[in-house]
Order: sequence, then C-alpha cells, then structure tokens
Amino acid sequence: MSTHARPLADWLAAASDDELRRLFRARRVRPDAAWQDFFDAAESLLDPASLAKTLPTLTAAEAASLLHAAQGGGAGAQREQLTALALLRPDGTPYPPVITAVAGRSAEALTSTPSVASRSSESAAAHAAERAFTTVSVLADLLLIARESPFALLTGGTVNAGEKRQLAEAGIPTEIVDALMSVAVEAGLAVVTDRQLRTSQSAEEWLRSPAVARWSVLATAYRDALPRGVRSPSGGWIPPEAWIGAHPWDPAWPERSRMLHDAARLLGLIAEDGTEPEWAIGLRDGGATDASALARLLPAEVDRIFLQNDLTAIAPGPLEPALDVRLRTIAARESAAQASSYRFTAESVAHAFAAGETEASILEFLGGLSLTGIPQPLAYLISQTAQRHGLVRVSTDEETGRTRIESVDSHLIDAMAVDQSLRPLALTAHVGSLTTRVSRETVYWALTDARYPATLVGADGALLVRERHPAPPAAPSQDDASELTPLIERLRSHQGPDADAAWLDRELEAAVRAKSVLQVTVGMPDGSTRELLLEATGMGGGRLRGRDRAADVERTLPVSSILAATIVAP
Repeated sequence: MSTHARPLADWLAAASDDELRRLFRARRVRPDAAWQDFFDAAESLLDPASLAKTLPTLTAAEAASLLHAAQGGGAGAQREQLTALALLRPDGTPYPPVITAVAGRSAEALTSTPSVASRSSESAAAHAAERAFTTVSVLADLLLIARESPFALLTGGTVNAGEKRQLAEAGIPTEIVDALMSVAVEAGLAVVTDRQLRTSQSAEEWLRSPAVARWSVLATAYRDALPRGVRSPSGGWIPPEAWIGAHPWDPAWPERSRMLHDAARLLGLIAEDGTEPEWAIGLRDGGATDASALARLLPAEVDRIFLQNDLTAIAPGPLEPALDVRLRTIAARESAAQASSYRFTAESVAHAFAAGETEASILEFLGGLSLTGIPQPLAYLISQTAQRHGLVRVSTDEETGRTRIESVDSHLIDAMAVDQSLRPLALTAHVGSLTTRVSRETVYWALTDARYPATLVGADGALLVRERHPAPPAAPSQDDASELTPLIERLRSHQGPDADAAWLDRELEAAVRAKSVLQVTVGMPDGSTRELLLEATGMGGGRLRGRDRAADVERTLPVSSILAATIVAP
C-alpha cells in the first residue's frame, strides 16, 4: 500500500458525487471496477499504468502546468483542472507517483499563438463547397449501402479491404471511406455493433434531408466531437495550425491531428489552401451553423427525371434526396454526377416490392416524377414483376412450428427442392410444399438471394414487410456518467467515520504481504506510548505478529493498540 494514496483517498471521500463522476469519466474508469472503498480507488488512480493512460489526454497547457508543478513551481491557471483529474493535491503539489510519471517528459509551449485563418477567396470557397457537396453525397451512398449490407470492420474500427474493393467497384473513393464513417458515427448516423458498421434510425431522416441540412448535421457533429486540446473556450476550435501540438504527450496524436485536418477539408470547413470559408466561421466560434453562403455555391436540386425506353432514368441535376432515396429502392443508380442515371431491372423492381411498394404506388411515384411519362417497356416490367411477386409464400406452420414454403407454381417448388444453394436450409417436401426447421426470416432472405419471388406471410395471411438489417434501437437517453452511480454508491457504503483505523489495517496487511519492517507506535494501558521495530510476519484476529528487531523476540500486538505504523526503508 503506497502511503501516497492516503491523501488522495481522503480527497475522494470528501468530493461530491458529481465531482467523482467527472473524474472517473476523465480517467476512463470502468463502471465494473473492482474497488471496494476510496483507498482502492486512490491506489488505482495513482498506479503507473493508470497515469500512463491519463497523461496523453492532457492538453498542451495542462501538460506544461503539470510539468512546472512537478519541478517545484506552481500549476497556474490549470491547477483546478489538474486537481479534478487527481494529478495534484488540493494544495497544488503533484502526488509523488505523478512526479515520477512525468519525469523526463517535456511540454514545449508554442512561442506564438497562430492567428485565425484568413477568409477564403471566391475560388477557394467554391472548391471547398464542391468538396463538401461531394462528401455529403458519398456518405449518403455509403449509408444506403450499409443499410442493405452492414460493413465488416477490422479490429481497429476501419472498413476491411474486401469491403473497400467492392466500394471501389461501385465508384466510391475508398481513400476517404474510413474518415467518412468516423464522421457518420460521430453524427449518430451509423453505429458499430458486433464488429459491423450499421446505419442508425436517425440516418433515415438524414438521408431524406436536403444537402445543406445534411451538411449542417455532419459539420456540427464534427465540431462537437473534437478533442479537448483543439477546442476553444467558446466551444469552437483553435486555429488549425496549432492542432499538431494540442496533446504533446500522446504519441498517436500527430496521426489523429492529420485525420482531423483531412475530415475538416472533406466537410469544407478548411479550404485546400488552408483558408477559412465563410460558412465555417460560426462553427469555429462555437455557435450554430450558418450555411447560407454554402447553399449559394451548391448545385440546385431537381425534382423531376426523364424516363427512357431503354429502362433508364436521367436526372438533369442532383435529385432531391428524399426522391433519390425512394427511386433507388426501385432502380439501381449507374452514375452519380451533376446528372445521375438510374436503371430499372427485374431485380431492382422486385426489391421495391419486398420493401413494401406495390404496382400502383410505383406507377404513381414515377408518374409524378417523370417529365416524359412512363415508357411502355418500364410499365410492362413493373407489371410483370408484380405478377411474379408473391408466387412463393414463406410462413410459419402454427401446429409444428416449422417454416413452410408454398407456391401455386409447382415448378418453383420442384426447383427449390433441388437448388444446391438452398441445401443449408434442409428443405423437406410435405404435401405440395416445403418445410424446414430454419427460421422464417432466414428462409425468406435465402430465397430472395437465390432470386425466387418470395414474400413473408403472417398468421392471418397478410403479407409482411421486413428489413434485412433493421437499424438498432436508439440508445437510452441518459448520461454515460450515470453508469458510474453503482460504483460510487459502493465506495460510499464503505466510507466509515474511522478512516484512520481502516487505513491502518490496510497498511499493516500490505506490510505483512511484503514482509516489511515497521516502525510501530503502541499505546500502553497507562497512557504512555512505546516504539517498536517489527518485521511483520502475519496478521489475523485483530492482531499483528512480528519479530522485534531490538529484543529479537516474536511479539503479537492488538491492532487496536497500534497508534501508527511506518514502513522502514531497507
């Protein structure tokens, strides 16, 4: 037991619950930490491993102040913050383990504070706006893909190489995929679950919002997620030139700083020449977004398309997002530029039916969208797909609990029975149908992948609509710090009035484990005290056993009689 932990344990016990929550969150304390009392907490917070994780999170100003205090100076303006992080005592001096941890480190302060970036020229602002528009569009494409097929992630949280190859084939620049996915997670548009990146429920609204509204959500989320070191007192950010030195004790910070710069450029918050577009000023000052200047530079969105006889559609400009998202459930987009093209196929139209569209709803939507009416080939394709849709019905047999596959077309039943791609389902023929123990949803998606016109049917015979990868439910709206409440309550429950006695017990137990030599002060019955030099050998039943170095005899002392005990250096 380190004697340096006692002052911190006392400070922790006197702190409020809110102060403890802020400290534990800042020090990344797990809610399931196996601490029983504040002595455990103090020891853990001053452990070299814990300090090694904390020091890299300090800002440049905090690192410089802590180093100055460790060298015998004052902590200055950062004293309160460093004390709240359990790195300084209330008197402003560092705990000895902290002094050891910062020994040999340096925290060179900037010789001058970089000035705010100059305003972007008209040309630079136009390029930044184009980059922001492209970023928003590409991210929307990524989210639409992830909605249908979640991205598999590597251990480090990046999209794996196989996924990126497929994205490259779809025309998406893979070099910005990881940066965009990080922005999407920060904005709450995507979540990571089970090593997969999936769209969230809020992504659906975002995908249907105008480009400027989409950008505002991303830019605000990016600003709010910036690390402490680059945040300004007003809630914005410090000049980007100063970001590289924001966390001097974090070896990973240079790469993180570069990634933050790249993300800011992708969002059009920093122009290619390092200047600042007009629409970034409000965010940089910590205020709300004002995207009016950005909106003037973005291409106008259109709400009409040209439907052609070759089963394609041409949008003469960026299609309004809500229309684009719905159209892409019916047709596959072939190119994305100022004028996007889409192609209708039997598979794409069948996908729309599986998503809940009907022949009437598709024709109504396309009729209102098209400047050229609905060509006969497209109308025929929709009609033929509608007739075929639902030929295979997948339901649950209420008597047996097995999944049943039925169809009015016996040829389809025969084909599915011998289809090698469906062998994992272990289909069994039963009275003109097929049955299996595999769940209804799994069977439905297996048949859909094999391009059978399958539909899900409920117990009442009604067609059911299912999303293959439904967005996970929103997390409970509670502060993460509330997770620490049980830990704090446990620490409080072991907080007794006799802290000195509890601390003495722990010191004695630690001395026995280490077989240390103790300078013990014992209270005698007559009120006097006696000093003994004991080599601690055991403790139990409220008594300390040890060899008296002076008399060379074994002694057993009641712990209640020990007034003080100090470890003697060997």
